[in-house]
Amino acid sequence: METIISPSILAADFNILGEQIQEVEKSGAKYLHIDVMDGIFVPSISFGMPVITSVRKHTKLFFDVHLMIVEPIRYIEEFVKAGADMITFHLEAAEGHVEETLDKIHALGCKAGLSVKPATPVSALEPYVMKTDMILVMTVEPGFGGQKYIETSTEKIRAVRQLLERHGLKTDIEVDGGITVDNAGIVKEAGANVLVAGSTVFQGNIAERVQKLLQA
Repeated sequence: METIISPSILAADFNILGEQIQEVEKSGAKYLHIDVMDGIFVPSISFGMPVITSVRKHTKLFFDVHLMIVEPIRYIEEFVKAGADMITFHLEAAEGHVEETLDKIHALGCKAGLSVKPATPVSALEPYVMKTDMILVMTVEPGFGGQKYIETSTEKIRAVRQLLERHGLKTDIEVDGGITVDNAGIVKEAGANVLVAGSTVFQGNIAERVQKLLQA
C-alpha cells in the first residue's frame, strides 16, 4: 500500500500557517492532519470549523480531520461543510452511536475513520470495520503533541492489519503519536500506511523532513 504522510498542523507555527501549508503541499505529503480537541474528551483545546474553513480556501490537500470530541455526531455536518475529506472520530467518544456516526459521515459524502486510544483493545473495532475507510491507531495518549511513541503500539498495529485481512479488507491504517524517521519503517512494516507527524515535520525544513519520512 502507498505510504502517505499526514503532517499535523497542531505543531505548525500559526503566525505563518498559510506559508507552512503551502510548503507541505509542495513536499510530497498528500494529507493535512487537523486535530480538533474539545477540552472534555481530551484535556487540551485546539481549533474548530473556522480554522478549517479558512485553510480550505488556500490548499487542495486532502483534509484528514481527527475529532477528539465527545458525541462527535453532533458536528459532522459542520465539519463536512468546512471542507473535511476524511472525518475520524474516537470509538470511545461515540459510545452507542458509532455505526450511526459512520453512516452520517458517509451520507454527507465524506470518508469515515475510526480511532482508538492506546488502552482500547483491537477487538472493539471488529463490529465496525466493514463501514470504516480508515482505522487510526493512537500511538500516544491523545491530547498533546510531542509525546514519545508507545512501543507496544507496534503489535497493536499488526493486530489491526490482521483483523482487516480476516475480513478481506485493505483499509488504510493511520498512526498518530511520536512518529519519527527512526520508527516510520517499523510502523509501516507492522501494517500502517498513513503516518501522522507533527513536530517531526514542522520543526525544521518541511520538504526535507517529509521526504526523510517517506524514505524511512
